Amino acid sequence: MQRKGKRTVKGRVRVGRKTKQLIPKLAPRSIVVLSHENLDEVAADGLIAAKVKAVINAARTMNGTYPLEGPKRLLLSGIPIVEIAAEDFTKFRDGMAVMITDEHVMLEDGRKIPCKPFTEEAWEAGTKLAMQNVSRQLGAFIENTLRYADREKEFFIRPLQLPPIRTPISGRHAVVVVRGKGYRDDLYAIRDYIEDYKPVLIGVDGGADALLDCGLRPDLIFGDMDSITDRALRSGAELIVHAFPDGTAPGMARIQELELEASVIRAPGTSEDIAMLLAYEQQAELIVTLGTHTHMIDFLEKGRKGMASTMLVRMKIGGKLIDAKGVSKLYSRPYKLRRLWYIPAAALFPVLMLSFVHPGVRHMIDVIWLYVKLSLGSI
Repeated sequence: MQRKGKRTVKGRVRVGRKTKQLIPKLAPRSIVVLSHENLDEVAADGLIAAKVKAVINAARTMNGTYPLEGPKRLLLSGIPIVEIAAEDFTKFRDGMAVMITDEHVMLEDGRKIPCKPFTEEAWEAGTKLAMQNVSRQLGAFIENTLRYADREKEFFIRPLQLPPIRTPISGRHAVVVVRGKGYRDDLYAIRDYIEDYKPVLIGVDGGADALLDCGLRPDLIFGDMDSITDRALRSGAELIVHAFPDGTAPGMARIQELELEASVIRAPGTSEDIAMLLAYEQQAELIVTLGTHTHMIDFLEKGRKGMASTMLVRMKIGGKLIDAKGVSKLYSRPYKLRRLWYIPAAALFPVLMLSFVHPGVRHMIDVIWLYVKLSLGSI
Protein backbone atom coordinates (compact mmCIF):
# COMPACT_ATOMS: atom_id res chain seq x y z
CA MET A 1 0.00 0.00 0.00
CA GLN A 2 1.02 3.55 -0.62
CA ARG A 3 1.22 6.06 2.21
CA LYS A 4 -2.06 6.72 3.95
CA GLY A 5 -4.29 9.24 2.16
CA LYS A 6 -2.33 9.03 -1.11
CA ARG A 7 -4.06 6.14 -2.84
CA THR A 8 -7.39 6.60 -4.62
CA VAL A 9 -9.59 4.26 -6.64
CA LYS A 10 -12.58 5.51 -8.60
CA GLY A 11 -15.38 3.54 -10.22
CA ARG A 12 -18.95 2.30 -10.04
CA VAL A 13 -20.06 -0.31 -7.55
CA ARG A 14 -21.91 -3.60 -7.66
CA VAL A 15 -23.52 -4.54 -4.37
CA GLY A 16 -24.29 -7.98 -2.95
CA ARG A 17 -24.18 -9.74 0.40
CA LYS A 18 -23.53 -13.17 -1.12
CA THR A 19 -20.32 -13.15 -3.11
CA LYS A 20 -21.14 -16.33 -5.04
CA GLN A 21 -24.36 -14.77 -6.35
CA LEU A 22 -22.70 -11.46 -7.18
CA ILE A 23 -19.64 -12.73 -9.09
CA PRO A 24 -21.51 -14.01 -12.21
CA LYS A 25 -23.04 -10.53 -12.66
CA LEU A 26 -19.81 -8.53 -12.44
CA ALA A 27 -18.44 -6.46 -15.29
CA PRO A 28 -14.66 -5.90 -15.50
CA ARG A 29 -13.30 -2.95 -13.50
CA SER A 30 -16.25 -2.94 -11.11
CA ILE A 31 -15.83 -2.00 -7.46
CA VAL A 32 -17.65 -4.61 -5.39
CA VAL A 33 -19.40 -3.92 -2.10
CA LEU A 34 -19.69 -7.10 -0.01
CA SER A 35 -20.58 -8.25 3.44
CA HIS A 36 -18.34 -11.31 3.55
CA GLU A 37 -16.88 -12.39 6.89
CA ASN A 38 -13.63 -14.30 6.21
CA LEU A 39 -13.21 -13.80 2.46
CA ASP A 40 -12.42 -17.31 1.25
CA GLU A 41 -10.14 -18.44 -1.56
CA VAL A 42 -12.92 -19.47 -3.96
CA ALA A 43 -14.58 -16.06 -3.63
CA ALA A 44 -11.22 -14.33 -4.08
CA ASP A 45 -10.45 -16.33 -7.22
CA GLY A 46 -13.87 -15.44 -8.60
CA LEU A 47 -13.29 -11.74 -7.96
CA ILE A 48 -9.85 -11.92 -9.57
CA ALA A 49 -11.26 -13.71 -12.61
CA ALA A 50 -13.95 -11.02 -12.87
CA LYS A 51 -11.18 -8.38 -12.97
CA VAL A 52 -12.67 -6.24 -10.23
CA LYS A 53 -11.03 -2.93 -9.43
CA ALA A 54 -11.40 -2.95 -5.63
CA VAL A 55 -13.33 -4.60 -2.80
CA ILE A 56 -15.32 -2.75 -0.11
CA ASN A 57 -16.18 -5.21 2.66
CA ALA A 58 -18.81 -4.45 5.31
CA ALA A 59 -17.51 -7.34 7.44
CA ARG A 60 -14.17 -8.54 8.77
CA THR A 61 -12.15 -9.74 5.80
CA MET A 62 -10.25 -12.05 8.16
CA ASN A 63 -11.24 -12.46 11.79
CA GLY A 64 -8.41 -14.78 12.86
CA THR A 65 -10.50 -17.86 13.67
CA TYR A 66 -8.78 -19.98 11.01
CA PRO A 67 -6.08 -19.55 8.30
CA LEU A 68 -7.33 -17.87 5.14
CA GLU A 69 -5.66 -17.36 1.76
CA GLY A 70 -8.37 -15.41 -0.06
CA PRO A 71 -7.47 -11.87 1.09
CA LYS A 72 -3.78 -12.39 0.31
CA ARG A 73 -4.60 -13.60 -3.21
CA LEU A 74 -6.58 -10.42 -3.87
CA LEU A 75 -3.82 -8.17 -2.56
CA LEU A 76 -1.13 -9.96 -4.56
CA SER A 77 -3.31 -9.49 -7.66
CA GLY A 78 -3.29 -5.74 -7.08
CA ILE A 79 -6.90 -5.53 -5.88
CA PRO A 80 -7.18 -3.30 -2.80
CA ILE A 81 -9.55 -4.18 0.04
CA VAL A 82 -11.07 -1.67 2.43
CA GLU A 83 -13.35 -2.46 5.36
CA ILE A 84 -16.35 -0.39 6.42
CA ALA A 85 -18.84 -0.67 9.29
CA ALA A 86 -21.63 -3.21 8.81
CA GLU A 87 -24.33 -0.56 9.06
CA ASP A 88 -22.80 1.37 6.14
CA PHE A 89 -23.50 -1.46 3.67
CA THR A 90 -27.03 -0.16 2.97
CA LYS A 91 -25.67 3.23 1.88
CA PHE A 92 -24.50 1.72 -1.43
CA ARG A 93 -26.59 0.89 -4.47
CA ASP A 94 -25.74 -0.68 -7.83
CA GLY A 95 -24.17 1.71 -10.31
CA MET A 96 -23.23 4.35 -7.74
CA ALA A 97 -19.96 6.19 -8.46
CA VAL A 98 -17.49 6.17 -5.55
CA MET A 99 -13.94 7.19 -4.79
CA ILE A 100 -11.87 5.13 -2.32
CA THR A 101 -8.92 6.45 -0.33
CA ASP A 102 -7.10 4.88 2.60
CA GLU A 103 -9.31 6.88 4.99
CA HIS A 104 -12.80 6.98 3.50
CA VAL A 105 -15.12 6.02 0.68
CA MET A 106 -16.67 9.10 -0.91
CA LEU A 107 -20.15 8.57 -2.38
CA GLU A 108 -21.42 10.44 -5.42
CA ASP A 109 -23.64 12.64 -3.21
CA GLY A 110 -20.58 13.85 -1.28
CA ARG A 111 -21.02 11.71 1.85
CA LYS A 112 -17.86 10.15 3.29
CA ILE A 113 -17.88 6.69 4.83
CA PRO A 114 -14.90 5.88 7.08
CA CYS A 115 -12.89 2.86 5.93
CA LYS A 116 -9.78 0.96 6.90
CA PRO A 117 -7.48 -0.70 4.34
CA PHE A 118 -6.92 -4.42 4.74
CA THR A 119 -3.18 -4.82 4.09
CA GLU A 120 -0.71 -7.67 3.84
CA GLU A 121 0.37 -6.78 7.37
CA ALA A 122 -3.25 -7.28 8.51
CA TRP A 123 -3.30 -10.66 6.74
CA GLU A 124 -0.08 -11.72 8.46
CA ALA A 125 -1.44 -10.69 11.87
CA GLY A 126 -4.70 -12.57 11.18
CA THR A 127 -2.78 -15.66 10.10
CA LYS A 128 -0.67 -15.61 13.27
CA LEU A 129 -3.81 -15.38 15.40
CA ALA A 130 -5.51 -18.12 13.36
CA MET A 131 -2.61 -20.53 13.89
CA GLN A 132 -3.02 -20.07 17.63
CA ASN A 133 -6.73 -20.96 17.30
CA VAL A 134 -6.35 -24.03 15.05
CA SER A 135 -6.29 -26.63 17.83
CA ARG A 136 -9.39 -25.22 19.49
CA GLN A 137 -11.21 -24.96 16.16
CA LEU A 138 -10.28 -28.53 15.25
CA GLY A 139 -11.60 -29.86 18.56
CA ALA A 140 -14.93 -28.05 18.16
CA PHE A 141 -15.13 -29.16 14.51
CA ILE A 142 -14.65 -32.84 15.38
CA GLU A 143 -17.23 -32.67 18.18
CA ASN A 144 -19.78 -31.06 15.86
CA THR A 145 -19.08 -33.62 13.12
CA LEU A 146 -19.54 -36.59 15.45
CA ARG A 147 -22.68 -35.14 17.04
CA TYR A 148 -24.40 -34.58 13.68
CA ALA A 149 -23.11 -37.88 12.28
CA ASP A 150 -24.82 -39.72 15.14
CA ARG A 151 -28.00 -37.74 14.49
CA GLU A 152 -28.02 -38.26 10.70
CA LYS A 153 -26.56 -41.76 10.36
CA GLU A 154 -29.96 -43.47 9.94
CA PHE A 155 -30.68 -41.40 6.85
CA PHE A 156 -27.39 -42.31 5.17
CA ILE A 157 -27.61 -46.00 6.11
CA ARG A 158 -30.86 -46.37 4.17
CA PRO A 159 -31.04 -46.10 0.35
CA LEU A 160 -31.54 -42.54 -0.86
CA GLN A 161 -35.14 -41.83 -1.83
CA LEU A 162 -34.85 -40.67 -5.42
CA PRO A 163 -37.38 -39.33 -7.91
CA PRO A 164 -37.32 -40.87 -11.41
CA ILE A 165 -33.95 -39.95 -12.96
CA ARG A 166 -33.92 -39.48 -16.75
CA THR A 167 -30.12 -39.26 -17.06
CA PRO A 168 -28.59 -42.74 -17.63
CA ILE A 169 -25.95 -43.30 -14.95
CA SER A 170 -25.82 -47.05 -14.30
CA GLY A 171 -22.53 -48.62 -15.41
CA ARG A 172 -20.99 -45.27 -16.39
CA HIS A 173 -18.41 -43.04 -14.77
CA ALA A 174 -19.78 -39.89 -13.14
CA VAL A 175 -17.94 -36.61 -12.58
CA VAL A 176 -19.35 -34.44 -9.77
CA VAL A 177 -18.22 -30.83 -10.26
CA VAL A 178 -18.36 -28.38 -7.35
CA ARG A 179 -17.25 -24.75 -7.30
CA GLY A 180 -14.43 -25.34 -4.83
CA LYS A 181 -10.69 -24.64 -4.67
CA GLY A 182 -8.85 -25.24 -7.92
CA TYR A 183 -11.94 -26.47 -9.75
CA ARG A 184 -11.07 -24.76 -13.03
CA ASP A 185 -7.55 -26.18 -13.19
CA ASP A 186 -8.75 -29.66 -12.24
CA LEU A 187 -11.47 -29.59 -14.87
CA TYR A 188 -9.03 -28.68 -17.62
CA ALA A 189 -6.62 -31.35 -16.36
CA ILE A 190 -9.15 -34.16 -16.94
CA ARG A 191 -10.47 -32.98 -20.33
CA ASP A 192 -8.88 -35.97 -22.11
CA TYR A 193 -10.47 -38.37 -19.64
CA ILE A 194 -13.89 -36.75 -20.14
CA GLU A 195 -13.55 -36.86 -23.93
CA ASP A 196 -12.54 -40.53 -23.95
CA TYR A 197 -14.82 -41.97 -21.26
CA LYS A 198 -17.90 -39.76 -21.81
CA PRO A 199 -18.82 -39.77 -18.09
CA VAL A 200 -22.06 -38.37 -16.72
CA LEU A 201 -21.35 -34.72 -15.86
CA ILE A 202 -23.10 -33.62 -12.67
CA GLY A 203 -22.86 -29.93 -11.84
CA VAL A 204 -23.52 -28.95 -8.23
CA ASP A 205 -24.92 -25.40 -8.37
CA GLY A 206 -22.07 -23.18 -9.70
CA GLY A 207 -20.23 -26.32 -10.83
CA ALA A 208 -22.59 -26.39 -13.81
CA ASP A 209 -21.26 -22.99 -14.90
CA ALA A 210 -17.71 -24.29 -14.54
CA LEU A 211 -18.55 -27.07 -17.01
CA LEU A 212 -20.07 -24.63 -19.49
CA ASP A 213 -17.07 -22.32 -19.19
CA CYS A 214 -14.87 -25.25 -20.24
CA GLY A 215 -17.04 -26.02 -23.26
CA LEU A 216 -18.80 -28.96 -21.59
CA ARG A 217 -22.54 -29.35 -21.08
CA PRO A 218 -23.74 -30.75 -17.74
CA ASP A 219 -26.02 -33.79 -17.98
CA LEU A 220 -27.55 -33.21 -14.56
CA ILE A 221 -27.61 -30.21 -12.22
CA PHE A 222 -28.23 -30.68 -8.50
CA GLY A 223 -28.30 -28.21 -5.64
CA ASP A 224 -30.25 -25.45 -3.96
CA MET A 225 -29.88 -23.29 -7.10
CA ASP A 226 -28.58 -20.21 -5.28
CA SER A 227 -25.20 -19.81 -7.00
CA ILE A 228 -25.91 -20.87 -10.57
CA THR A 229 -26.61 -18.71 -13.62
CA ASP A 230 -29.77 -18.73 -15.69
CA ARG A 231 -27.61 -19.81 -18.62
CA ALA A 232 -26.68 -23.04 -16.83
CA LEU A 233 -30.23 -23.73 -15.71
CA ARG A 234 -31.39 -23.34 -19.32
CA SER A 235 -28.57 -25.52 -20.72
CA GLY A 236 -30.88 -28.53 -21.19
CA ALA A 237 -29.52 -30.50 -18.23
CA GLU A 238 -31.85 -32.47 -15.99
CA LEU A 239 -32.58 -30.35 -12.90
CA ILE A 240 -32.95 -31.71 -9.36
CA VAL A 241 -33.41 -29.38 -6.40
CA HIS A 242 -31.92 -30.20 -3.00
CA ALA A 243 -34.63 -29.80 -0.37
CA PHE A 244 -34.42 -29.85 3.42
CA PRO A 245 -35.52 -33.10 5.12
CA ASP A 246 -38.91 -31.50 5.87
CA GLY A 247 -39.50 -30.95 2.15
CA THR A 248 -38.83 -27.20 2.08
CA ALA A 249 -37.11 -26.40 -1.23
CA PRO A 250 -36.28 -22.69 -1.65
CA GLY A 251 -34.57 -23.41 -4.98
CA MET A 252 -37.87 -24.43 -6.60
CA ALA A 253 -39.01 -20.80 -6.60
CA ARG A 254 -36.25 -19.87 -9.03
CA ILE A 255 -36.94 -22.89 -11.24
CA GLN A 256 -40.59 -21.86 -11.48
CA GLU A 257 -39.68 -18.24 -12.22
CA LEU A 258 -37.68 -19.46 -15.22
CA GLU A 259 -40.60 -21.73 -16.25
CA LEU A 260 -38.40 -24.81 -16.05
CA GLU A 261 -39.09 -28.26 -14.63
CA ALA A 262 -37.22 -29.96 -11.80
CA SER A 263 -37.62 -32.84 -9.39
CA VAL A 264 -36.72 -32.75 -5.69
CA ILE A 265 -34.56 -34.81 -3.34
CA ARG A 266 -35.13 -34.35 0.39
CA ALA A 267 -31.95 -34.88 2.35
CA PRO A 268 -29.75 -33.47 5.13
CA GLY A 269 -26.14 -32.59 4.43
CA THR A 270 -24.46 -30.63 1.65
CA SER A 271 -25.54 -30.67 -1.98
CA GLU A 272 -22.17 -32.02 -3.09
CA ASP A 273 -22.50 -35.00 -0.73
CA ILE A 274 -26.01 -35.82 -1.92
CA ALA A 275 -24.90 -35.49 -5.57
CA MET A 276 -22.22 -38.15 -4.91
CA LEU A 277 -24.77 -40.32 -3.13
CA LEU A 278 -27.18 -39.92 -6.06
CA ALA A 279 -24.52 -41.21 -8.49
CA TYR A 280 -23.77 -44.10 -6.13
CA GLU A 281 -27.42 -45.11 -5.72
CA GLN A 282 -27.83 -44.97 -9.52
CA GLN A 283 -25.04 -47.56 -9.84
CA ALA A 284 -22.29 -45.38 -11.31
CA GLU A 285 -19.19 -47.48 -11.96
CA LEU A 286 -16.79 -44.77 -10.73
CA ILE A 287 -17.43 -41.37 -9.12
CA VAL A 288 -14.86 -38.63 -9.78
CA THR A 289 -15.11 -35.56 -7.53
CA LEU A 290 -13.83 -32.14 -8.53
CA GLY A 291 -13.70 -29.04 -6.33
CA THR A 292 -15.37 -30.78 -3.40
CA HIS A 293 -14.74 -29.79 0.23
CA THR A 294 -12.68 -32.32 2.16
CA HIS A 295 -11.12 -30.81 5.30
CA MET A 296 -11.79 -28.45 8.18
CA ILE A 297 -10.65 -25.19 6.54
CA ASP A 298 -12.73 -25.96 3.44
CA PHE A 299 -15.83 -26.35 5.58
CA LEU A 300 -15.16 -23.38 7.83
CA GLU A 301 -14.77 -21.23 4.71
CA LYS A 302 -18.11 -22.58 3.52
CA GLY A 303 -19.67 -21.52 6.83
CA ARG A 304 -20.14 -25.05 8.20
CA LYS A 305 -19.05 -26.11 11.66
CA GLY A 306 -18.69 -29.81 10.83
CA MET A 307 -18.67 -32.37 8.04
CA ALA A 308 -21.00 -35.13 9.20
CA SER A 309 -22.65 -35.81 5.84
CA THR A 310 -19.29 -35.79 4.04
CA MET A 311 -17.86 -38.38 6.43
CA LEU A 312 -20.91 -40.63 6.21
CA VAL A 313 -21.24 -40.42 2.41
CA ARG A 314 -17.57 -41.19 1.83
CA MET A 315 -17.75 -44.13 4.23
CA LYS A 316 -20.73 -45.48 2.28
CA ILE A 317 -19.37 -44.97 -1.24
CA GLY A 318 -15.89 -46.26 -0.41
CA GLY A 319 -13.74 -47.45 -3.29
CA LYS A 320 -15.92 -46.01 -6.04
CA LEU A 321 -14.79 -42.50 -5.16
CA ILE A 322 -11.70 -40.81 -6.61
CA ASP A 323 -10.56 -37.18 -6.71
CA ALA A 324 -10.00 -35.48 -10.07
CA LYS A 325 -6.38 -34.77 -9.14
CA GLY A 326 -5.82 -38.51 -8.95
CA VAL A 327 -7.43 -39.00 -12.36
CA SER A 328 -5.22 -36.33 -13.95
CA LYS A 329 -2.09 -37.98 -12.57
CA LEU A 330 -3.03 -41.58 -13.32
CA TYR A 331 -4.92 -41.26 -16.60
CA SER A 332 -2.93 -40.97 -19.78
CA ARG A 333 -4.79 -40.83 -23.07
CA PRO A 334 -4.23 -43.99 -25.17
CA TYR A 335 -2.50 -43.41 -28.52
CA LYS A 336 -5.05 -43.68 -31.33
CA LEU A 337 -4.15 -45.01 -34.76
CA ARG A 338 -6.39 -42.50 -36.48
CA ARG A 339 -4.02 -39.77 -35.32
CA LEU A 340 -0.94 -41.36 -36.93
CA TRP A 341 -1.50 -39.24 -40.06
CA TYR A 342 0.10 -36.37 -38.15
CA ILE A 343 3.49 -38.08 -38.44
CA PRO A 344 3.74 -38.32 -42.27
CA ALA A 345 2.09 -34.93 -42.58
CA ALA A 346 4.78 -33.40 -40.38
CA ALA A 347 7.50 -35.20 -42.38
CA LEU A 348 6.11 -34.01 -45.75
CA PHE A 349 5.84 -30.39 -44.68
CA PRO A 350 9.56 -29.52 -45.17
CA VAL A 351 9.56 -31.38 -48.51
CA LEU A 352 6.64 -29.31 -49.74
CA MET A 353 8.30 -26.11 -48.61
CA LEU A 354 11.50 -27.15 -50.37
CA SER A 355 9.58 -27.67 -53.62
CA PHE A 356 8.53 -24.04 -53.60
CA VAL A 357 11.97 -22.55 -52.97
CA HIS A 358 14.45 -24.92 -54.66
CA PRO A 359 14.65 -24.36 -58.48
CA GLY A 360 15.77 -27.93 -59.20
CA VAL A 361 12.80 -29.42 -57.37
CA ARG A 362 10.43 -26.98 -59.06
CA HIS A 363 11.87 -27.92 -62.51
CA MET A 364 11.38 -31.62 -61.76
CA ILE A 365 7.75 -31.02 -60.75
CA ASP A 366 7.17 -29.05 -63.98
CA VAL A 367 8.61 -31.94 -66.06
CA ILE A 368 6.41 -34.50 -64.25
CA TRP A 369 3.33 -32.33 -64.72
CA LEU A 370 4.09 -31.94 -68.47
CA TYR A 371 4.48 -35.71 -68.81
CA VAL A 372 1.11 -36.29 -67.11
CA LYS A 373 -0.61 -33.83 -69.46
CA LEU A 374 0.96 -35.50 -72.53
CA SER A 375 -0.16 -38.91 -71.30
CA LEU A 376 -3.71 -37.67 -70.87
CA GLY A 377 -3.72 -36.08 -74.30
CA SER A 378 -4.25 -32.61 -72.98
CA ILE A 379 -1.49 -31.24 -75.27
